[in-house]
Amino acid sequence: MNNLLNFFVKHSAWFIFAIYVILSLVLLFKDNPYQQSVYLTSANTVSATIYKAFNSVTSYFHLRDINESLQERNAALEMELIELRNQISDMDLQHPDSLKQPALRQYTFVMAHVISNSISQPNNYITIDRGFIEGVKPEMGVIDQNGVVGIVNVAGPHAARVISLLNPHMRLSCKLKKNNFFGSLVWDGKSPQYAVLEELPKHVKYNKGDTVVTSGYSAVFPEGIIVGTVDGLAGGTTDSFLSLRIRLTTNFSQLSSVRVITNSMQEQIDALRRAEQGIDTAANIQTRPELKPEIVDVVPQPKDKEKKKKDKPEAPSQPAQPAAPSQPVLPVEPENTGDNQP
Repeated sequence: MNNLLNFFVKHSAWFIFAIYVILSLVLLFKDNPYQQSVYLTSANTVSATIYKAFNSVTSYFHLRDINESLQERNAALEMELIELRNQISDMDLQHPDSLKQPALRQYTFVMAHVISNSISQPNNYITIDRGFIEGVKPEMGVIDQNGVVGIVNVAGPHAARVISLLNPHMRLSCKLKKNNFFGSLVWDGKSPQYAVLEELPKHVKYNKGDTVVTSGYSAVFPEGIIVGTVDGLAGGTTDSFLSLRIRLTTNFSQLSSVRVITNSMQEQIDALRRAEQGIDTAANIQTRPELKPEIVDVVPQPKDKEKKKKDKPEAPSQPAQPAAPSQPVLPVEPENTGDNQP
C-alpha cells in the first residue's frame, strides 16, 4: 500500500496534467460546433472499425442459426417452385377442374442437424437430432438443399436414424425429368457420388446431364425433388431394361442441416394401404381355395400298435371251411392171450 501511495505522489504531476487535458477537450468539443463535427467524424471511423471486427466475430457464432433460417426459406421456395410447375403442367393438359388446394400443401418440414454420418460402410446410416417428440416418424423422407438424403428408419424421443441413399437396402422411385420414364435408384456400393437408375425401358432416349427427380409414386417424397444427373450407361443392362449411372447432387461427405418431410395424409394413406392388402388377401383366398387354412386333427398312434399292424398277415380272400366233427374215442379192450384162462 505504501508503494502505491509513493507511486501516485511521485507521478502526481502527470496525473494532474492528464486531468486538465481531458477537461479542456471536453470544454472544447462541447460548445464549438466545428470541433464537435471533426471529433464525431473521427470517432465514427474508429468505432466503425471496432464494430466491424466485433460483428465478424459474433456473426461466426450465429452461422448455424442463419443457415437454419436459410434452409427453411429455401425449403418453402422449393415447394412453391414444384407447385408452380405442377400447375403449369395441369394447364398444359387442360384440366380446369383440378383441386382448389395444391397437393403439395400436405407436406411440411422439420429442420434437423446431422450428428452422425457414414459414407464408407457397406450399409450407411445417418443420425439426426430430431425425434418423434418433434414430429419425426419412420418412413419420412429426408432432403437437404441439394437433393434427396434418405428415409427415416428408427425414431427416438430426440434423435432418429436415417437410411442413407448410400445404402443398397434403399430403393428410390425416380424418373427422367424430360420424358417421365421412371425406374428404381439404388446405390451400387462403390462411390458415394454415384448411384444406378435401374429398370428403365430399353428404348429410353437420354443424354448426359439429364436431370433425375423423384417420381412421386410414394407418399415419402413429393414429385420433382432433384436426385442427380445422368452420367452415362451403367453395368447391369439387359435385353429388356436399361441401367444408367447417376451422379448424385447431394454431397454426403458435407451433410450439416437437413429437412424431414412430413405428410399430413400419411395416416390416411397407410390405412388405405392396409385395406387394399386385406382385400387382396381375401380375393386370393376366394380365387384359390388351396390358400384356405385347413385344420387337421392328427392323433399320433403308438409305435407298438403300428408295428403289430405291419406284422399282422393279410386275411385270406376265400372264407375258411368248417372243420369236420371229431369222432368219439372208444376205450381199447385188453387182448386175450389165453394165459388167463382157468
